[in-house]
Amino acid sequence: MRFRDRTEAGKLLATKLGRYANRTDVLVLALPRGGVPVAFEVARALNARLDLFLVRKLGVPGHEELAMGAIASGGGRVLNDEVVAHLRISDELINAVAAGEELELERRERAYRGDRPMPAVDGRTVILIDDGVATGSTMRAAVAALRQKSPAHLVVAVPTAAASTASELRAEVDDFVAVIEPEEFFAVGQWYENFSQTTDAEVRDLLERAAQRPPPAD
Repeated sequence: MRFRDRTEAGKLLATKLGRYANRTDVLVLALPRGGVPVAFEVARALNARLDLFLVRKLGVPGHEELAMGAIASGGGRVLNDEVVAHLRISDELINAVAAGEELELERRERAYRGDRPMPAVDGRTVILIDDGVATGSTMRAAVAALRQKSPAHLVVAVPTAAASTASELRAEVDDFVAVIEPEEFFAVGQWYENFSQTTDAEVRDLLERAAQRPPPAD
């Protein structure tokens, strides 16, 4: 099975999340950029609020592909204690790298969300969405950062996930939902006929359209 595009993937994913429809406690958070078109369709189908959750990896200096942690929307920070301890990375170095990534995080927050504040997560049912997960490193960082904000119930929902990653994520969240979980998984894009890059303009447009929808009634 392959999805035609992220819009179709979002509609199909929404059919598996019906138990969260028309609830005032539900908040749909998308990982930009590719997760936004998917989450837009889910939020519309569930009659739920849509917003973003941004994550920036903290790469080890000189080996940036190796993550020593991550920062996220709203000031959350998580560290990979094993990497930090093994490489004896100092707090000063971590803070220096985090400061640079925080500037980029703030830039993206302004570009996507404008002046709108991040919605409160505490005590809510949060559905965290991306267009797919392969290794799951970004999603795990997002989950860890969101846990610090005390949601009542944390859901990860994606159209496609590597079977092994899906099994691992199920142990880390309250609910994990995927449309397909292939055993042979090389990249998220292989499960889409159209996997063109989502632009910043598309992200802003979808968020503005979602903000115009009336909230679910109490």
